[in-house]
Amino acid sequence: MANGINANLVRRWVKEAEVGAEIEPGAAASEAKRVAPTTPAPKFFPLPIPTPASPVAADIRIELQRGATSVTVTWPASAASECAAWMRELLR
Repeated sequence: MANGINANLVRRWVKEAEVGAEIEPGAAASEAKRVAPTTPAPKFFPLPIPTPASPVAADIRIELQRGATSVTVTWPASAASECAAWMRELLR
């Protein structure tokens, strides 16, 4: 706007540059000829996803604090449903 160019015109130029279209110099906007992009289309290359050698046994860690007293409970993630049942009973 400070240079006297409309923001919509600038956006159109950016959009045309992104798709690889060019406007011939000296041609009116209504008579613009589009030129095909010169870059080849991107190709898909499948890559193998590495698998971990051994599954990592994660733990559930619960920290409870009441006043100056603090309790930390570590529970195996493989027994998550039992941990949930224990928490329900604890919070009753």
